[in-house]
Amino acid sequence: MTEPHPLTQFLQRLTQRVRAFDRRRPLVWDLLVTSFFVGAALVDASGGWRNVAPNTDVPGWLIFLMSVGLSLPVLWRRRHPMAVLTVMVATGLVNSWSGAMLQAALIQMLVLFSIAMRLPLRTLGWAGLMMTVPLVVGAVRFPEDSWDQQIIPNVWAYAVVALLGIAVRSRQDYTDALVERARQLEVERDQQAQLAAAAERTRIAREMHDIIGHNLSVITGLADGGSYAAAKSPERAGQALEAIGTTSRQALGELRRLLDVLRDDAPAAAPAELAPQPALTDLDQLIDGVRAAGLPVRTTVQGSPAAVPAGRQLTVYRVVQEALTNTLKHGGPGATAAVDVTYGGDGVTVEVTDTGAGGPRPSDRGRGRGRGRGLTGMRERTALYEGTLEAGPLPRPTGGWRVRLHLPKDSETPT
Repeated sequence: MTEPHPLTQFLQRLTQRVRAFDRRRPLVWDLLVTSFFVGAALVDASGGWRNVAPNTDVPGWLIFLMSVGLSLPVLWRRRHPMAVLTVMVATGLVNSWSGAMLQAALIQMLVLFSIAMRLPLRTLGWAGLMMTVPLVVGAVRFPEDSWDQQIIPNVWAYAVVALLGIAVRSRQDYTDALVERARQLEVERDQQAQLAAAAERTRIAREMHDIIGHNLSVITGLADGGSYAAAKSPERAGQALEAIGTTSRQALGELRRLLDVLRDDAPAAAPAELAPQPALTDLDQLIDGVRAAGLPVRTTVQGSPAAVPAGRQLTVYRVVQEALTNTLKHGGPGATAAVDVTYGGDGVTVEVTDTGAGGPRPSDRGRGRGRGRGLTGMRERTALYEGTLEAGPLPRPTGGWRVRLHLPKDSETPT
């Protein structure tokens, strides 16, 4: 992109400074502008007006009043432009009728510019007609030249000033629209960042719930089993303690990898330890850990998970993990579980059931499971891939609980 000409850059900086000063101190700027035009009008009134006036016998006091009436109202041109123009046009009528033809009448074009900048086009048209009346009066009163030489040049000057005001107004409107659009884009960017942060917090909370909830349930089961076996079989109690240590280290490792992503002060030379997210191939390890905690689990797998994308594999893994965790928490003594996974042409289907005969009543278990983040997290994960999730108690006399997940094969990847 080419650099603007130095003169153009200078004019832009000068314009910006003048506008900034006008915004900060509008009254000071108006006083300066008005003082300049009043001074110019009084200089012309001191005798210069006789060089072009068709009538040089106009009294001095009238010349002074007309000079002030054509220049001083400029001070209020921004607040009451039409009222200011009315006063100046009335003074211009006296000016034309008397034959003084003061050059201060040209100051009306400054007011016309303000009207073009701020008021509707209809008002601008009326202003132009008002300013033409003194010209017609002067041409009729003192027809020294042809009427077109007295009126047409001034009308053209009025038109040019009005068009200039409209152009500046359009430019300012366009600039204001760009500024407003940029502001809206900044607001939308901040909103998108907040939504992304909220979504990321939700994802992290869901992952931490799954990691902590499952592993603590497994540790609790191992600890209970180890305490029962401590008196009768110290060897089995030692195995339970060893399993507790292994499960704890796995949980800490997963939490560390998850939380390292959130660290802002991590040195660049020591990046966070990376590891793949759990997949369907890790289901056997998950189920073995649950079995070690004392819950018998039967598994049935039909098909191969090779064609299932990684995101859907993580969803299936977390749903199975949450279902088995709930069984460990609420199934009670003697509960068993079954995990049935089917990979077919229409996607993947998982059904996790448990007996839970010794635990709380199904209605209590439903409330217990639905009250936390577990069931909500499962539904959120399922919704990402347009799947279906069913969770609820099994009918009596069998009792127990069932979680059924189905993720379609042709669902679109979420954005």
